[in-house]
Amino acid sequence: MKTINVILSGGVGSRLWPLSRKSQPKQYLPIFEGETLFQHTISRNKAFCEQVMVVGNCDNYKLSRKDLANSNISGYMEVIEACPRNTAAAIAFAAIAAQPEDILFVTPSDHLIKSGQKYQQAVARAIELAKEGAIVTFGLKPTRPETGFGYIEAEGEKVKGFREKPNLETAEAFLKSGNFFWNSGMFCFKAGVYLEELMTFEPEVYNASKIAFENAKEGKLDFDLSMKIPSISVDYAVMEKTDKIKMVPSEFAWSDMGSFESIYDHFKKQGHPVDAKGNMVIGTTLHTEFLGLKNTLLIQTPDAILVLKKDNAQDVKKVYERLEREKPELVG
Repeated sequence: MKTINVILSGGVGSRLWPLSRKSQPKQYLPIFEGETLFQHTISRNKAFCEQVMVVGNCDNYKLSRKDLANSNISGYMEVIEACPRNTAAAIAFAAIAAQPEDILFVTPSDHLIKSGQKYQQAVARAIELAKEGAIVTFGLKPTRPETGFGYIEAEGEKVKGFREKPNLETAEAFLKSGNFFWNSGMFCFKAGVYLEELMTFEPEVYNASKIAFENAKEGKLDFDLSMKIPSISVDYAVMEKTDKIKMVPSEFAWSDMGSFESIYDHFKKQGHPVDAKGNMVIGTTLHTEFLGLKNTLLIQTPDAILVLKKDNAQDVKKVYERLEREKPELVG
């Protein structure tokens, strides 16, 4: 039995356009104290895991390899997806590649987490529960009424239910009750236990993932076989159905870095310049003046400029989707 850090690295980060592109998704942007979020993920989990396994896609596996080399990691395992099939399948590939008794500590590659005592305690507890046969998720104690995350209702380590992204009123009620936690997208379980539960609840995902994995060539999955796998999240497929679920209540500092709002907050804490009205410039040293604007970001890259109010950070995804149709060269 060994503990493997399974790093999921298939996302694009469409809410961080124009910094994040298909050719360089947000987890590979070296803008976090000179390192990438992918590198941060590797380094903070080294202490708990004997091995790294990366589940990425055919567009970005070379970027993962580069970051692994820069972090002096060799002997890692990798699964290269032909097309995105969501997290239930991505984790299935990792579980099939591992031994049934191996503990999989599954983490996204694009979260910013403060690795201190609280993080270490949470991970150690999750591994302990996983060794006992539990399917473990991490619930973050909310610090604000956040509408951009899913929530877990829990009593101690006992999960009572999962909730979709709420409206503001519901998020405020969740915060007040004290029994609701942000769904972090981090998990821990034995490979064999996960596959048993997937087989029980989503046999089609299990069978199609197994066939695709067994027919992979040099770690690369076949496109046509991959397209036969239903695209379902791990929450829907397993977490919300299994009676083996446990949640580790966690208080470590965490951000999914999913929008310019979180980038703004992080950069500001790091001492990035902000004017008297809370306006920030990213990506250029050109002198910039903001008139009649507050809490506004100007983001510049060689081929695009984005100007947005911090409160509208979630809407960047709509711009990305429109450009994907109208000017695909600007998102590639």
